[in-house]
Amino acid sequence: MKSHSKPKSCMVAAATLVWAISAQAQQTLPGADVESLLAYARDKNPEYAAMRFEAEAASERVGPAGALPDPVLRTELQNITNYGMDGGTSILPSRVGSTKYTLMQALPFWGKRDLKREAAEAEAAAAQGRATGSWTDQAARIKTTYAQYYAVTRLIVLAREVIDLIGRIEGITQTRYAGGLVPQQDAIRVQVERTAMLGELIQMENESHLARANLNALLARPAHAPLAHPERLRPLPSPARLEHEALELRAREKNPQIFAADARMRAAEKNRDLAYRNRYPDFTVGVSPMQTRNRVNEWELMLELNIPLQQGTRRSQEREADKMIDAARARKDATANQLLAELSAQLAAIDASRRMETLAQGSLLPQAELTFKAALAGYESGKVDFATLLDAQRQIRNARQDVIKARAEQQIRLAEVERLIGEDL
Repeated sequence: MKSHSKPKSCMVAAATLVWAISAQAQQTLPGADVESLLAYARDKNPEYAAMRFEAEAASERVGPAGALPDPVLRTELQNITNYGMDGGTSILPSRVGSTKYTLMQALPFWGKRDLKREAAEAEAAAAQGRATGSWTDQAARIKTTYAQYYAVTRLIVLAREVIDLIGRIEGITQTRYAGGLVPQQDAIRVQVERTAMLGELIQMENESHLARANLNALLARPAHAPLAHPERLRPLPSPARLEHEALELRAREKNPQIFAADARMRAAEKNRDLAYRNRYPDFTVGVSPMQTRNRVNEWELMLELNIPLQQGTRRSQEREADKMIDAARARKDATANQLLAELSAQLAAIDASRRMETLAQGSLLPQAELTFKAALAGYESGKVDFATLLDAQRQIRNARQDVIKARAEQQIRLAEVERLIGEDL
């Protein structure tokens, strides 16, 4: 008995190990819920990474924009032929007539550096807004595709349950047909119904494959990479949290597109101020030691400024800057109007799908189940024809499908609302 118990214990241990490994693999795969997909995409998605790097690059332009230009060092060798002096031609500073060293620094007019820096800051903020907008768009696509994946998975389960139910009905029909209680047409119709459901099941399985491939594409994974079985949807916010005015205010404050448009308008305003500030001259200051042979015996100071005489050019630049502000403001208003209209439509769709789920779950499904039970009992007793039984079965299937589709629709609309307000609810 000891020799038999040891192999059994080894088999149990091996089976337990295999189960533990498969369970661990299932846990590490993304896809059980939408949060795991979002966490994976935030780290791995190349599109979002590219936008994030561009935003970081734009932020690095802020410091140089407000910095002084590099100083200039100029060396002038005078009388390199040593005319009137002893010695031949030379380019060594100690062997020419004299050498002049000039160190110059350009100084923009007061306020120009600050305006350039502030314009660069606004551009960096716009780039950050675009990066955030890229992520909110990506997250919305992941949420939408996951909801579709979850729904089609549940529809596949429902289709298999319906096929099993039709199989039981087929058994009843065959029994009654063998007893001469129903015509052959009933047995044929139930087989046709089962075949049609098998066809729908094949179509749903193909839709599930497409949804899984789309999710993997959004995660930058191979199309056939495995995903965890979708287990749950996110809980929907309460109706009070979906109040239109509050969400409209949040969209104006947090939407990345509106934020980026506002940042671009601020940048245009700073560039306009800089264009007006260009009416004033820039300066260059310098100091020049003079070397004669091996001694520095003279010093010079230098002040240079540009003369802004081309007023026509500057007025055109100022008008251009004014028009750019108008364009940025109009673009921001257009973006806000479009997003707020979309927000209103999405909230209305959430409310409609919520009411549809309540109707299907609370009324249609219980009524369909009672109708089917009554039809099944009536068919077994010969009081109801087969067409009535099939119709009752279809009503149950349609009611359950309506519940699944309504829940998925709410998740899709919620994803769009969160994209529009720029944050999760």
